[in-house]
Amino acid sequence: MKKLKEKTALFLFGGLGYGSLEILARGFTHWSMVLAGGFCLLLMARISARLAGRGLLWQALCAAAAVTAVELAVGLVVNCWLGLGVWDYSGQPLDLLGQICPLYSFFWFLLSLPVLTLLRRPPAADAP
Repeated sequence: MKKLKEKTALFLFGGLGYGSLEILARGFTHWSMVLAGGFCLLLMARISARLAGRGLLWQALCAAAAVTAVELAVGLVVNCWLGLGVWDYSGQPLDLLGQICPLYSFFWFLLSLPVLTLLRRPPAADAP
């Protein structure tokens, strides 16, 4: 039950955090971005746990790749299939179907650094 509460809290925090960032940056967000943000924070937590022995930069690179993959998947459904037009990166260099581009992957890398730092768990203290 504790794991479910932790994952639910991460999902909600990620969704609200992502939605808030979008509102600050663009002035609006979409419900699909709140869901994607929640899922992305869960992925980042998993990356942090799985790659705990690796450096922060490697973890951030993996997190940025994971978030970019989520952005592509959500974009293909929300923007291409459903035609909702939530975002369009087609004006960006090296975009893929207007859904992802290297510039935003770099932004995800930068944002992953503090997020992964916060997700790191201190080593468990030995019980007396």
